[in-house]
Amino acid sequence: MHSILIIGCGSIGERHLRCFQKTGRSTVSVCDANARLLEEVSRRYNAPAFGTLNEAMLAQRFDAWVICTPAHTHLSIARDGAAQGAALLIEKPLSVTLEGVEETREAIAKSGRFTAVAYVYHCFPWLVAAREFLQDGTYGRPLHVSVVAGQHFPTFRPAYRDIYYARHESGGGAIQDAITHIINAVEWLVGPVTRLFCDAAHQQLEGVTVEDTVNITARHGSLLASYAMTQFQAANEAIFEIHCEQGSVKIESHAQRWATMKLGGTEWTWHATKPLERDDLFIAQANAFLDGMEGKDCGLCTFDEAVQTLRCNRAALDSCATGLPILLS
Repeated sequence: MHSILIIGCGSIGERHLRCFQKTGRSTVSVCDANARLLEEVSRRYNAPAFGTLNEAMLAQRFDAWVICTPAHTHLSIARDGAAQGAALLIEKPLSVTLEGVEETREAIAKSGRFTAVAYVYHCFPWLVAAREFLQDGTYGRPLHVSVVAGQHFPTFRPAYRDIYYARHESGGGAIQDAITHIINAVEWLVGPVTRLFCDAAHQQLEGVTVEDTVNITARHGSLLASYAMTQFQAANEAIFEIHCEQGSVKIESHAQRWATMKLGGTEWTWHATKPLERDDLFIAQANAFLDGMEGKDCGLCTFDEAVQTLRCNRAALDSCATGLPILLS
């Protein structure tokens, strides 16, 4: 059994706690400075609780830390975990700036322990299957990607006004909180963004001023891409289309399915996957992380892949602020 410390027991921390417990492969403790929240979560899941990270470190040496605090604290906590010899699962986005990235990379390399970043789309079976199809090269080289996605954010995160989401400095706004998942997934499918232009605005969400609507035009090398997202729309949907030399691939993440259409075809050939609940995806991520700790291939987002997506987040925010396209070296 692997000993796991969940750091931060807000919404995503509680989900990780619950889902690591459900793997049957780990013992899970939780740490949070909010005494009331910590007591509630600890009691609900019968998990040992620590009010501070120092208290947790004095109690025992954990095999892994799962970092679920606001994004601006991720890297400093990761360095502490690496110094303790812990494997690391870091929530997305990796950070809000590039400051501390190199020091963290060095600390992880020195520890020699497995590290991943929790871009959970890497565990969506329909995305994994579509990626394998694209990598087989059946339809040739991908040339264009379009993604249209969004949801009614207050329905899913009613406390959005009072959490990290309300401020860019703590990882908030649609760019860092939502479309970052999409960009990371597309980079995993077709390669890294090399240039982008972003237009974003606060259109509707009450009680915040960060952007809730994003349009991005990008290049992934020679491939062109477009991204559109709102966080106030009625439908909870994410639709990807990847157009290649000899055919197209479509992914409907909300419907848990993907499809192919060969050039000259007139209908999509759909590939359904076993219906999954949201926790099932995070249990899969937890199991994949434990596999990575054991030296097995797991497919999770690497530290360097997350750094690349962090650079996209920063470029999108900079482009929106300046009105200019940004070249990612």
